[in-house]
Amino acid sequence: MAHIDLGLDEKQFPGISGPMRYRPETAKPLNELAEVLLRAPHSLPAGERELIAAYVSGRNDCNFCCASHSAFAAAQLDEGYSLVDQVRADLDTAPISAKLRALLRIAGAVQISGREVTTELVADARAEGATDLEIHDTVLIAAAFCMFNRYVDGLGTFAPEGRDAYAETARRIVEVGYGAAVSGPPAA
Repeated sequence: MAHIDLGLDEKQFPGISGPMRYRPETAKPLNELAEVLLRAPHSLPAGERELIAAYVSGRNDCNFCCASHSAFAAAQLDEGYSLVDQVRADLDTAPISAKLRALLRIAGAVQISGREVTTELVADARAEGATDLEIHDTVLIAAAFCMFNRYVDGLGTFAPEGRDAYAETARRIVEVGYGAAVSGPPAA
């Protein structure tokens, strides 16, 4: 049970969806940020941006965000969960591009502290072909997911177990995006 009364069935609205229904006025800008960062047109595919969110959430031990964004990434990557699992298990040996590996290293540094992002990490990403926009958005995705992770875990929300619990939400996110898939009017 969440630390506060969200006024809804947490099993029906797990993780971040419960607090977003509790406070729709804060849900709107949070969903808009997620939509821009993770789905809007960009040079990085949406699946790779979701992978960054899953990677940071896993490093933060946020079960709900890690599981949900792993599902969202898997739904949009040709290699599916196999790639997500390999990246989360061992970034150094995962079969991803050198550019994505460099960006994930930046995201991992942000997860520790923004000050952990060094000129060397940025130079490495640029050397692998990362643009300033990709570096910017990687930092912002990582920072935003540190906030989202703390929001979910700070309120002690319910996180379903097992990949099947996230499949339908992944389908909706891919199909209609964040605003339509996870927000809505407060539950009665």
